[in-house]
Amino acid sequence: MRQEQDSIGTVDIPASALWGAQTQRSLNNFAIGDQRIPPELIHALAQIKQCCAKVNGRHGLLTAQQVALIERAGEAIQTGHYDAQFPLSVWQTGSGTQTNMNVNEVISNLAAQESGESLGSHRPLHPNDHINRSQSTNDVFPAAIHVAAALQLQRELLPELKQLIEGLDTKADAWRNIVKIGRTHLQDAVPLLLGDEVGAWRDRVSDGAHWLCTAQAKLLALPLGGTAVGSGLNTPKQFAHDVCAELASRTGSRFQPAENLFAVMAGHDALVQTMAQLRRLAVTLLTIANDIRLLACGPRAGLGELRLPSNEPGSSIMPGKVNPTQCEAMAMVCTQVIGMDSAVAAAGAGGHLQMNVYKPLIGLNLIEGIHLLQDACRCFRLNLVSGMEPNRERIAYYVERSLMLVTALTPEIGYEKACAIAQHAHRDGLTLREAAMQSGTITGDRFDELIVPAAMASPHR
Repeated sequence: MRQEQDSIGTVDIPASALWGAQTQRSLNNFAIGDQRIPPELIHALAQIKQCCAKVNGRHGLLTAQQVALIERAGEAIQTGHYDAQFPLSVWQTGSGTQTNMNVNEVISNLAAQESGESLGSHRPLHPNDHINRSQSTNDVFPAAIHVAAALQLQRELLPELKQLIEGLDTKADAWRNIVKIGRTHLQDAVPLLLGDEVGAWRDRVSDGAHWLCTAQAKLLALPLGGTAVGSGLNTPKQFAHDVCAELASRTGSRFQPAENLFAVMAGHDALVQTMAQLRRLAVTLLTIANDIRLLACGPRAGLGELRLPSNEPGSSIMPGKVNPTQCEAMAMVCTQVIGMDSAVAAAGAGGHLQMNVYKPLIGLNLIEGIHLLQDACRCFRLNLVSGMEPNRERIAYYVERSLMLVTALTPEIGYEKACAIAQHAHRDGLTLREAAMQSGTITGDRFDELIVPAAMASPHR
């Protein structure tokens, strides 16, 4: 162990640890759960420290050597090699101060190692005076959530959604001529095309991706430069614009200062909105997974209209059973994300005056929600969508037996007579045509002209 001094007193720290006194105090005082601050957030903080150092160096607030040390330490942190040096629980101070200091302390000690100084010496970089220069946790921690989430969406979830949309589009195109029975209230309805059913799934996912893009654009407005309350105290002139420009240059994303730093620091509405769009996507994906699971149920005693890939045995007792496991995994992920959104909404509403003290929770759920949906969509696409196929025989069987084809007769003979034909067919086990002929309300030739399932499924094509 080694001892370090902070403003409160002396702290014992593991000798090899790169963190310092404030991180250790947080470890001692907040041993709550296993959830740790996500590495994406740590890496974003490290990149922000680099940008702030660069701008501070231009203003003569840091020497060229100090800027270079922060740059190298920040780069090393972003490789993930030092992730174990960021052990703090999410359930800590609501501002994220202890994680901000964790990053500052690790950068300080990496610089100390490089410079031949002892760990905890704060030479040649002090965690507060140099690495945290022109910053406050209150602006850099939420900015790191913005950066981590925006880049995750841009680089991970949105590209995966594009591939899922393309996979569904391929199926919709291949199945565009397959006529099947629609269902409303889980009861037989009029015909539609299987391609149209799958095309609806595709376009709902596409809408979800569109709204996520809109939310992602709002994340590009950062609170950097607002320091403690939004006023920019202890920053050089134009710091907010300069540091955001530096970050934009390094990431290739159009980060810029928020128009009103007080607003984006007092409330985290852009983060709440992004989580809400993740929930919206989860709702869509959950209904699609449930639709596929229902259409594939059976295979002999259920609907059985879709055949799903046999990825693994489905039962420890029933031989040959295969279950829609990808649908089930997707359903669980979506349900989790819906619940996480509720927590973020409550957290977003929990701020008071110039400060929201639910930042780590918001960051955890947002970053974890993006991860979960990206992984679930990838597995769903590769292990289900790409391999599912229609059961054409079963689909045709249902079309032939459907009583709801009678709907095409209503303009000709009226609703009540058409209803009587359907009820007669159902009651006596007749085909719709047989019941119609017995009713005497329509000729066989006219019946055959009107009851054409393909034409009913595409009346205006």
